[in-house]
Amino acid sequence: MYAIIETGGKQQRVSEGDVIAVERVPGNPGTAVEFDKVLAVGDGDGL
Repeated sequence: MYAIIETGGKQQRVSEGDVIAVERVPGNPGTAVEFDKVLAVGDGDGL
């Protein structure tokens, strides 16, 4: 399962446990954050 999220004006495809680099998110490197702008959720090839 994956999700398409928007952060810092960019869209990223992410899955649970992924570590990603993002811009303009308050906090310290290595800490967990939640993204509230989820554009799509999919499993396999479909959304």
